[in-house]
Amino acid sequence: MPIYRINYIRRAQQDARNRRLQLIRLSSLFAIILLATALGLALLDPTNNPLPTKFFDALWNATNLVTTLGDFTPFTDAQKIFMIAASFTIMVLGGYAITQTINWLTSPIAAINRENRHMSRNFENLRDHVIVIGYSPLGRLVTDRMTSSENVVVIENREDLANQASEHGLLVVQGDAGLDDEVFTRAGIDFAKALVVTSESPDRKLAITLMAHARNANLRIAVTAENDSRGLLLRRAGATDVVVADDLIAHTLVGHLYTSPPVSPPAPAQDDPNQTE
Repeated sequence: MPIYRINYIRRAQQDARNRRLQLIRLSSLFAIILLATALGLALLDPTNNPLPTKFFDALWNATNLVTTLGDFTPFTDAQKIFMIAASFTIMVLGGYAITQTINWLTSPIAAINRENRHMSRNFENLRDHVIVIGYSPLGRLVTDRMTSSENVVVIENREDLANQASEHGLLVVQGDAGLDDEVFTRAGIDFAKALVVTSESPDRKLAITLMAHARNANLRIAVTAENDSRGLLLRRAGATDVVVADDLIAHTLVGHLYTSPPVSPPAPAQDDPNQTE
């Protein structure tokens, strides 16, 4: 499944601005060559026609040269030589324009733009979905345990992990949820029902929780905490479900201790007294 890559949006926007400037420069250069060709042909026109007529005929011929229609008026030898030079200049400029257009259409940024536009349609109708931040081993375990009826969106900053999530058929937004609010917007946080934060950084957990709660006060936010004091801080930031890892492990260990029958170690092997060497 394609990935919506927030990290490339600014690069794509800058690339689009550069392409627009390049298009303006090429168009201006074509216009200058057109006018220069028309002016040169008018100056080389030996007829006694009025100057406006000469310039109109010259502009007609220059336009035919640029558009390759070929409907020219008769030329003198001097005009033919001038047209050869103008034709060569226009061919070089046209080849450059075609090369730049092909490079742009086949560039990675253009491919990512097309991928992002395709993914935008997938996110438009998302409602009551679950957002999982991070596709580390914990994030993978969380998504694997989601029921097939749940719509899951993964937010992952690392490209390799984002690709892994995409290969597993998940909707993926590649970007930094702790820094860029656009990541939450694209993941549809305003319409999500739950958020699971699997980041290992305490500061990132807190920042993400604050940002998510500010965007959607009704969002259920599940996050891990290193200790009770950190868990209290996360709850104040808007987390609804805080799991203190050490407490959970201790509770599970004690639960197994009192509910599971003891497992006796295997008895050591005894020598058979009837066995002879």
